[in-house]
Amino acid sequence: MSEAATRRRGRTGGGGAARRAERSTVSIETARFIERNIPNLEILNAEALDIIETNAETVLEEIGVNFVNNEAALQRWRDAGADVQGERVRIPRGLARELIKTAPSQFTQHARNPDKSVEIGGKNLVLAPVYGPPFVHDMEKGRRYATMDDFRNFVKLGHMSKWLHHSGGTVCEPTDIPVNKRHLDMLQAHMTLTDKPFMGSVTDPSRAVDSVEMCKLLFGADFVDQNTVMTSLININSPLTFDDVMMGALEVYAANNQAAIISPFIVGGAMAPVSVAGTLTQVLAEVLAGVAYSQLVRKGAPVIFGAFVTSIDMNSGAPTFGTPEASQITYGAGQLARRLGLPYRSAGSFCGSKLPDAQAAYETANSLNMGLLSGVNFMLHSCGWLEGGLVSSYEKFVLDADQLGALHQLARGVSIDAEHQAMDAIREVGPGGHYLGCGHTQRNFKTSFWRSEVLDYKPFETWYEEGARDSATLASEKVRRKLDSYVPPAMDVAVSEAINEFVSKRKSEMSDAFS
Repeated sequence: MSEAATRRRGRTGGGGAARRAERSTVSIETARFIERNIPNLEILNAEALDIIETNAETVLEEIGVNFVNNEAALQRWRDAGADVQGERVRIPRGLARELIKTAPSQFTQHARNPDKSVEIGGKNLVLAPVYGPPFVHDMEKGRRYATMDDFRNFVKLGHMSKWLHHSGGTVCEPTDIPVNKRHLDMLQAHMTLTDKPFMGSVTDPSRAVDSVEMCKLLFGADFVDQNTVMTSLININSPLTFDDVMMGALEVYAANNQAAIISPFIVGGAMAPVSVAGTLTQVLAEVLAGVAYSQLVRKGAPVIFGAFVTSIDMNSGAPTFGTPEASQITYGAGQLARRLGLPYRSAGSFCGSKLPDAQAAYETANSLNMGLLSGVNFMLHSCGWLEGGLVSSYEKFVLDADQLGALHQLARGVSIDAEHQAMDAIREVGPGGHYLGCGHTQRNFKTSFWRSEVLDYKPFETWYEEGARDSATLASEKVRRKLDSYVPPAMDVAVSEAINEFVSKRKSEMSDAFS
């Protein structure tokens, strides 16, 4: 690693000014990524998995996939031995599986604060916030188009959230910034307002290039060439279509050793069959083709098996969330990902509700627990999702982020060592006593039970005297407290100035475009 890169890997760089900045920085506790000590829920038996895998290979060989407006991709497939007719690529049985063998089963995504780097794959679960909504909602201003100020606020909330490991990407779409320039502001926010890992831009290949170049300023060019510092979302246009924009971004990231989530966009009954087995067949075929293509660009490029899964309400046509069928697909896709030896992305704080209400809570709880038990390694949308992904909600962001603590606790599993057997406590208390004052309780009460930092546990009388606040009101108050107390993480001044200069220069080179 170069000397400049070494300096940039530190939290603040060298010099007295950097040390003074670090001393003045408020310490924000961030939990380590989850390491599961509980088994995955496996819904498919070996015969079912074999059938789905065989059918997926048949789809690739006989039906094929389309790589549109991308002659370079078609040529890569020809050179690899695929049958290319027009934009249709038919992949011989077994070829995609052979190609993906070079993809790593686990990788590190580095954060600018090395203590917050994450391991993606294996038994690990990394939690990242909502991604992509054009609208935001809070109790004070209601539903409205998102702005760059909203974006920065969500990055700050994510930075201050103990249970979030990752800053995410487009936590909301800042519509007050030109389309062709907003990626620069968003990346700058992730790089400066938090020291957690983040995602790059995928809305145009040139914006992926900008993402890589900005990371070189933050981490050092040599470090970026040899390490993964971004994980970015590459959606497949299901069914079976790989467009040039997403593939162009994938090509940039794969070539630069940056991670990509290869993720079919599945709305059952619209973009995939209505049956669970049929949807899993299509998901697997699409992932096989996408991951294989990443390895054609660069062997060993880090990738994640993605599955965004929802069903559709056949009366209204609206997507539905937290449903049993989505859970079955998510569990099954996890099994398929593990058989391929790839990290797995799915689940999130999904709901179709318009407010952070009971519907949102039910659907979100189903979706979050499904993600934990299905073996997800990277959970995008883990907090803040509202209205089918159209809205980033301030209140739901902190409610969901709080509930992620319960996932951490559940994933720890059940300890059976001598202390947790608690035989001394049972002997001490005996028949008819209570455990409140016994030695075992006094030793362990601070760590034994997970406790929400948002929800209300007070007696009715106290709750009523304090204003009879519901959970959304409590969350709104917590949002204000967090934003009022936010302090940015220390950062090397020279690196910050270099990023500012890059953003200003790139913006000056382009005319504003809002479409």
